[in-house]
Amino acid sequence: MTPDLAAAHRIVEAAHAEAARRSILVSAAVVDSGGHLVAFGRMDGAEIAGPVLAVDKAYTAVANSISTAELAVLAAPGGELFGLHANGGGRFVIFGGGVPITSGGRIVGGVGVSGASAEDDAACAEAGLRAF
Repeated sequence: MTPDLAAAHRIVEAAHAEAARRSILVSAAVVDSGGHLVAFGRMDGAEIAGPVLAVDKAYTAVANSISTAELAVLAAPGGELFGLHANGGGRFVIFGGGVPITSGGRIVGGVGVSGASAEDDAACAEAGLRAF
C-alpha cells in the first residue's frame, strides 16, 4: 500500500494541524517509495527553504530507510555514515523532520516537514505519519 493522493493530502493536513497546535509555520511533503513527490503543502508565511527541505527530508527517509533524526546521529562527525550529506546529489538531509512510511513491513513512502526546529519538524512529521 503506497500513499495515494488522498492519503498524502491527509498526511500533509495532519502535519500542518500539529504545526498550528505548536504555533509554528511549516512546509510538509509526502513522497512515494521511489522518492517522487505525491503531495506538498506550505503554510502561509512559512520559511522559503521549506519547499526544498521538506521534499528532501522525505526523500532522505525513504532512500536511507530511517528517520532523518536518527540519521543525524549516524552522519555526525565520527559516525559510521559521516559524509552522507555530501552524497545523493546534495538531497540527503541529516537533521530531524523526515520519516519513512511503512506498510506490511515495507517502506512505501516518506513524510518530510521543514520550517521550525528539527524537534518540531520531527513531531509534525510523526503527526502526519499517524494520519496514514
